[in-house]
Amino acid sequence: MTETLLLKNARVIATMDDNDREIENGYILVRNNRIEAVGAADDCPDTADRTIDLKGHVVSPGLINTHHHMFQSLTRALPAAQNGELFDWLSALFPVWRNITPAMQRAASRTAMAELMLSGCTTAADHAYLHVNGITLDDSFQAAAEMGIRFHGARGAMSLGQSKGGLPPDELVEQDESAILKDMLRVVETHHDHSPDAMARVALAPCSPFTVTTDLMRDAATMARSLKVGLHTHTAENWKDLAFSRNAMA
Repeated sequence: MTETLLLKNARVIATMDDNDREIENGYILVRNNRIEAVGAADDCPDTADRTIDLKGHVVSPGLINTHHHMFQSLTRALPAAQNGELFDWLSALFPVWRNITPAMQRAASRTAMAELMLSGCTTAADHAYLHVNGITLDDSFQAAAEMGIRFHGARGAMSLGQSKGGLPPDELVEQDESAILKDMLRVVETHHDHSPDAMARVALAPCSPFTVTTDLMRDAATMARSLKVGLHTHTAENWKDLAFSRNAMA
């Protein structure tokens, strides 16, 4: 079934095309969720299934956020974590994150998504590597469906605790890497949409060289390639981190 949406009378449309055109008093015609035409008011269609008057508004393409940690929206103002370098910041927050629940994860995700959407972001990727107290990537996808944002959920993981040379406390990591890989497969099968313009996609995202083993990095990469989904991770953010990462993985 064909459905059309007409956005008309926009004060300015910033097309961001190859010529950086800016169309004053313009319109956008959308058919089945794809932009079919953009132009000046003189060429505007007379009717559509739905029409929105954008008088006084400026229209631009939606922004894309390629990396987020939405659960961290809950802990921005923790005094112990202010003005610290990466590892000091993480060490202050790890014990707090141990207490996050699925309901808190969903609330944090909705908060982060609302902030992104209000700033013009229409697509976001969340590197969700915290899996404690029953939190799963399903919580993030539930929040995305409620908010209406295009969402790329990155199934992260931490498996290398302090007792094995990693940075996070042992109680914050998932000990069984085979279970992590099994759940990665599950979330791809449950949530990933391969179709063009999909609203929900999954990437596999072992957290970092100092929070997962080399085996998990390799196995996740192999799985991502076989499932034809994205692979996402952190690398070291400064030379001190890089040295720690090498020592942890030795």
